[in-house]
Amino acid sequence: MAESVSRRTEKFQIMLSDEELTAIDDWRFERRMPSRAAAIRALISRGLKVEKQANDTEASGKDKVSASG
Repeated sequence: MAESVSRRTEKFQIMLSDEELTAIDDWRFERRMPSRAAAIRALISRGLKVEKQANDTEASGKDKVSASG
């Protein structure tokens, strides 16, 4: 997955359970990600894309209902 070339200027901390950290590390190593930070950025990006697609699909469905209604 290609990462954005934009400059990273914001930093934040996050607390994770052992299970969450293990899941992220397993996902990272399966994909040969260079760092936990890269893996977390990739997971956030994927989650946001899926959410946007779900919202777009939902909005598209509402448009079809209102057009036929």
